Amino acid sequence: MRAQCCVVGGGPAGMMAGLLLARQGVEVVVLEKHADFLRDFRGDTVHPSTLELIAELGWIEEFLDLPHTKMPRVTVNMGGRDVTFADFTRLNVRCPYIAFMPQWDVLDFLAGKAAAHPSFRLLRRARVTELRTERGRVTGVLADTEDGPVEVRADLVIGADGRHSTVRAAAGLAPVGSSPPMDVLWFRLPRRPEDQVPFFQGGQGALISIDRGDYWQIAYAIPTDAFGELKAAGLPAFGERVARLAPALADRVDQLDDWEAVHRLSVRVDRLPRWHRPGLLCIGDAAHAMSPAGGVGINLAVQDAVAAANLLGPVLARGDSPSRADLARVQARRERAARITQAFQLGILRDLYPRDLDDDTTRHVPPIFTAFRALPPLRHLMGRFIGMGVRPEHIASPPAR
Repeated sequence: MRAQCCVVGGGPAGMMAGLLLARQGVEVVVLEKHADFLRDFRGDTVHPSTLELIAELGWIEEFLDLPHTKMPRVTVNMGGRDVTFADFTRLNVRCPYIAFMPQWDVLDFLAGKAAAHPSFRLLRRARVTELRTERGRVTGVLADTEDGPVEVRADLVIGADGRHSTVRAAAGLAPVGSSPPMDVLWFRLPRRPEDQVPFFQGGQGALISIDRGDYWQIAYAIPTDAFGELKAAGLPAFGERVARLAPALADRVDQLDDWEAVHRLSVRVDRLPRWHRPGLLCIGDAAHAMSPAGGVGINLAVQDAVAAANLLGPVLARGDSPSRADLARVQARRERAARITQAFQLGILRDLYPRDLDDDTTRHVPPIFTAFRALPPLRHLMGRFIGMGVRPEHIASPPAR
């Protein structure tokens, strides 16, 4: 199979890159290893920056018809006191809030829009196994599919296959960095209309509760490698921990009757010193894996995709292969934003999370929270940082004529 660009990974970064390149008339093949998008994604936040991009494409009303809930402010409860950590309401955008929307709906929406372009093709159940190279340049990929192996030849391969990127490993691009000392346990509990549960609750552990309409999507942060000890104590003890942090849910934590319903995510924060090699560019988590703090990972990945399409789309559209300098321009534009955001996650927010299973996080509240109490305008600056990012991107590429 021949394409001008082969995108590996059908997540938010991959689908947005494929869509925006096809919109410029570039022949694009997106390879997605799963049969569909119906999986229990954890990153379901759509920040104001991404909503603004959807608006720039002219689709915001249609997009917001999809099921979602809105959060105009991020409120953190520490030691019984609520602190507004980020306020998006003053952002100069069409949607000044975070939208919580199932990621499968977001991806189906983008795939549907991309399919309207004849130069776009999405291959599902296509698991990339290796890169093809010639004289040191990546020239395509080999993938396993239901119908057997498929080779895709391309002028550019974009690795958008996440924090455990096959493309990155095959290219010999090794990440560096450090991880915060925590894992995150995700699970669901039923939601009732009268429930009053803070978005973030500190105490013995840290609990994030996302209102998904008829259920709570909950993340419980624990120290790295503490899951075995927690599991050995049993589900009833785990339920008691959750109930202490969210008393409103105490009458239903017993519905967690199987550890299979609790999904462990090992948090990993790293980055590539170099995002590219000839014929290949990594974006999103494949280039810089983020912590869940702030929910910004998806939106940074989407901004990477927009920058890549803006800078490389015109090169591909005229029939050329992107040069080393072309690929380096994408990294130069996006790397600083990723580094600053990771430094924020690893430094300022580190004390929000438990150091061991007996740790009470209210005893080491990050100093920034004292500043938020003393200087409320800071919450608007934080709203801009989280909601828009360090370097917001905009759709620069016009539709192909």
